[in-house]
Amino acid sequence: MRMALVHDWLTGMRGGEKCLEVLCRRYPDARLWTLLHVRGSTSPAIERMEIRTSFLQRLPGAARYYRTLLPLMPAAVRGLRIPSDVDLVVSLSHAVAKGVVPPPGVPHVCYCFTPMRYAWHRRGDYFAGGGRRGPLSWARHAVLDSVRRWDQATSHRVTHFVAISRTVAQRIAECYGRTSRVIYPPVDTDFYTLANRPREDFYLCVSALVAYKRLDLAIDACNRLGRRLIVIGDGPERSRLAHRCGPTVHLLGWQSNEAIRDQYRRAKALIFPGNEDFGIVPLEAQACGAPVIAFGEGGVTETILASDGSQAGTGLFFASQDEAAIVEAIHRFEAERGGFSPIAARRQAERFAVERFERELTGYLEEVCGGNRQPVSPSEPGRRIPVEPTSHPEPR
Repeated sequence: MRMALVHDWLTGMRGGEKCLEVLCRRYPDARLWTLLHVRGSTSPAIERMEIRTSFLQRLPGAARYYRTLLPLMPAAVRGLRIPSDVDLVVSLSHAVAKGVVPPPGVPHVCYCFTPMRYAWHRRGDYFAGGGRRGPLSWARHAVLDSVRRWDQATSHRVTHFVAISRTVAQRIAECYGRTSRVIYPPVDTDFYTLANRPREDFYLCVSALVAYKRLDLAIDACNRLGRRLIVIGDGPERSRLAHRCGPTVHLLGWQSNEAIRDQYRRAKALIFPGNEDFGIVPLEAQACGAPVIAFGEGGVTETILASDGSQAGTGLFFASQDEAAIVEAIHRFEAERGGFSPIAARRQAERFAVERFERELTGYLEEVCGGNRQPVSPSEPGRRIPVEPTSHPEPR
């Protein structure tokens, strides 16, 4: 099967790149298109691919400021020329990759991490003071409105949508009026494993340091309670978050996977305050036996088992994104420590293993390429549309 892979940008190894990596290993002869590539920023399996980039690659400073280039991205993805000799186009998209133009008659499967959050559902999380006051705010909203119209208008370029969670499948239905198959992303349960060691007296956050992750809430809650918190990650919010940290909160910056695994194995619990489309970090933590204290919306509701009193759980949820809710959740967790099982957490994570992801996604792609699955016709945007059945048991 001659495959064209399309990814938004290659600037680091986050959850989306871990999904791409599986396809690169499975189809090493595929060609890979992306808007921008920072050499050496991804895994060897991705770096050894034949990678082709857009005109954004040639702009001075683009590797550092690519997020500010959003107004140019529709034109950049339109300029990616996919040759007519491919059998299948597969885009992995949380921004504009799904807008690539496939050759006539060639199926296009989009593995959709989410419709663009900042254009559709989550502007307030990305832009502080998200009102329409002032010329800068007006210009930003005008750009995002234009991008959203483009995003919806180009959704017909996708013949088959695959969503990373039921949460995202519903967003695809609302934004594009399309059904989608749900195939959950992979978690490296061979690397993230249990260790025979006691839990230590600290909480943990592992995240990119960006506003919508809401790490400020976890920091404020642990400041208020005097609880020790370790934050791993880097990003544009690092300086602002550093100024919030009290004496019990420590920002470690970027760490290796081995160091993160060590922290998962030692922490008393992971705190996950963001609203994520799926969330691989909570599953990595569970693979290492750590319970998770999470905001109870989004993909985590599909991956964390809350204790119901009759059986041990793998974490608990808090209902609102505010400091008081996390404080209450920490108190509840500390009162119910016996209600969380590392064995149950490990078993839950194993249901999302890499082998399962590769089997389900490649099986679906080969089914599409073989002509055994027909494209889904669009219907009215905003209408609640049933999700296609998953090919694996429900994680819960």
